[in-house]
Amino acid sequence: MVRGGTGENLTKEQLGGAAVHRRNGTIERFAASEEDAFEIIADFLSYLPPSVYQIPPVTACHDPGGRREESLLSAVPRDARKPYRIQLILEAIFDHGSVLPYAEYGGATVTALARLQGHPVGVIATDPYRGTTMSLEGALAITRLVDLCETFHLPLVSLTDQGGITIGRAAEERGTIRHAARAIAAVYQARVPQAELIVRRVYGVAGAGMINRHRVGRSWGWPSGDWGSLPVQAGVEAAFRAQLAAAADAQAEIERIRRTLSAVTSPFRTAERFGVQDLIDPRDSRPLLCEWVQDAYRVLPELTGRPAFGTRP
Repeated sequence: MVRGGTGENLTKEQLGGAAVHRRNGTIERFAASEEDAFEIIADFLSYLPPSVYQIPPVTACHDPGGRREESLLSAVPRDARKPYRIQLILEAIFDHGSVLPYAEYGGATVTALARLQGHPVGVIATDPYRGTTMSLEGALAITRLVDLCETFHLPLVSLTDQGGITIGRAAEERGTIRHAARAIAAVYQARVPQAELIVRRVYGVAGAGMINRHRVGRSWGWPSGDWGSLPVQAGVEAAFRAQLAAAADAQAEIERIRRTLSAVTSPFRTAERFGVQDLIDPRDSRPLLCEWVQDAYRVLPELTGRPAFGTRP
């Protein structure tokens, strides 16, 4: 059909093999063998209830809910230009061995299933080694995970480090902003309990859309947190264009504005103005989330049944 209809002379692998679908959002996970595939399926299903009329299964957990990992104190470098290993943070916060990667195509956007004291949750995070903004593929990954959690009643946890929606000509040509808005709409439509640890950046619409900020939820900020509409390093030229045009030395004025903004940029100022509920010691992240998930699961029975909207294809 393809050869006759389009003139393309392709093998089945060239037309629709793993290399084609690995990054386009069609397939969530790839397995090395059939045995590995069945193992992934079994692990995946262990996080979900038998049907939408039940809550996710809570399993026995021997990982203390009060565990405080010293590594979290230095997990995020003080230099905002340096990346960090998100996997190490996930392992320090969630039950040992419980983090199951979900969409492999998300790029900088990390999605996963995990457990907090045996309670299944969905996780959204960022891998700074692959970027900090939400790409089209990252938006697809978030939409898929959130719809899964809404359908099967898994609470959502965001480890927020979001630099905004990916920009540039390629992003515009691909309609990235439309897919990002769709992902954020999915987050705001979801009825499941949501919690957030602000690890670093909360910029732009994408940063605001990592959890539903128009409803009751828990949000804790680390001292490494950084909030704003635009990042200081990239936003001065856009926000102060007229002022820079009138300056005798535009570059010197840029540096002066950056120094001024940096002097007033502080997570403590944000907390004082209720931009975040609490600033916490990063080592308290797991204990606080384990307390929160107990409350989250108390309200889940009210959400059982068919979801208000179906899982988006």
